[in-house]
Amino acid sequence: MIADSLRNWLVDSDPALHWQVERDLLGEPATVWEATRARVATEGFGARLLALQDPDGQWAGGAFFPANFDGATAVGQPWTATTWSLNSLREWGVDAAVLRARRTVELLDTNSRWEYENLPYWGGEVDCCINAWTVANGVWLGADVDGIVEWFLDHQLPDGGWNCEWVEGSTRSSFHSTLNSLKGLLEYDAAVGGTERTRAVRRIGEEYLLERKLLYTLSTGRRVGEWVGQFCYPFRWRYSALNAVDYFRRASLLDGTAPDPRLEEAIGAIRSARRSDGSWLQARPHPGEVWFETDVSEGEPSKWLTLIGTRVLTWWDDYYR
Repeated sequence: MIADSLRNWLVDSDPALHWQVERDLLGEPATVWEATRARVATEGFGARLLALQDPDGQWAGGAFFPANFDGATAVGQPWTATTWSLNSLREWGVDAAVLRARRTVELLDTNSRWEYENLPYWGGEVDCCINAWTVANGVWLGADVDGIVEWFLDHQLPDGGWNCEWVEGSTRSSFHSTLNSLKGLLEYDAAVGGTERTRAVRRIGEEYLLERKLLYTLSTGRRVGEWVGQFCYPFRWRYSALNAVDYFRRASLLDGTAPDPRLEEAIGAIRSARRSDGSWLQARPHPGEVWFETDVSEGEPSKWLTLIGTRVLTWWDDYYR
């Protein structure tokens, strides 16, 4: 149960957030939250972003970066190109049928190429995080991304995780890359049921993070970085305890398993960041160009973080209290 004041504050929100509050926090029947979710494509954030799609199926004229992006002069990573826009629409709950009606898969197959070696969009490239988002968006929209899934199975590092810098010779996994890779594989398993091998590989990747209690390096026992406890929405590519525990919540619900006890310290970090009114404050958002703002500025109470933080603590407490 959440306080009436917190409930009213969260419900007074964009449909992209509102339907998740109804489903995950308020326990509304499916008929209620599905009706709210259906509004995402026609109101608020979802409708605004859909209206920005280019006739060729892309956003901002590029796959991962906007067309004519100049990294030498930009302040931060721009978040307007196709992959980031699809990530947002998927995470907000836009019905894939809306994008299919626009022939998005076919148009991207014809018109979109990765900035890395001009590779075709639905074939992926060499970056773990980019490939993970392409898998997630592909299974959502009905694209054939089986080849990228196989790529993940073949590129898992000996320590159990992944690292986007493997192509530069790195043999040690990254918290960021491993979490994003797991999220892509989870979307695949959820959408198509997965295979014995995808599920096994996902378990190994999860064990990489669980061995480290989602927070620490094995070599020193110290926090892997200050960013572990810095929560901001949107998550983008960055790892945090909140981002990771929300993944493990989804995996637990899909797999029908109890929360792993090794999550306890990460849960504690999330709980300690909660304010007395039940909200979480926005940390410094990722710099870079956006189409429009979807959350508050640094230091302000975030409805998105409060949704995510509340649902992971509720999931945990349902088992262990």
